Amino acid sequence: MTDDLPRAGDVLHVGGAASVQFAGDRALTFRVIRVDSRLTYSGWLWIDGYALGPSGDATERRLIFVRRDGLKKI
Repeated sequence: MTDDLPRAGDVLHVGGAASVQFAGDRALTFRVIRVDSRLTYSGWLWIDGYALGPSGDATERRLIFVRRDGLKKI
């Protein structure tokens, strides 16, 4: 994802490029609720949303800290 911030409703692939905690089989599909406005490191974001299961249903609400450039919009 380039300069655009994720928006509510976007579905993202969050993998190792976004943060090492999501590398390999820990990657997730994530539906954005909102991007937190708190200041953080340049290029990093707090994103509130839902982890999605294989059928596309929300399985867990999460707040994740990720690199913007590592996110892939689905």
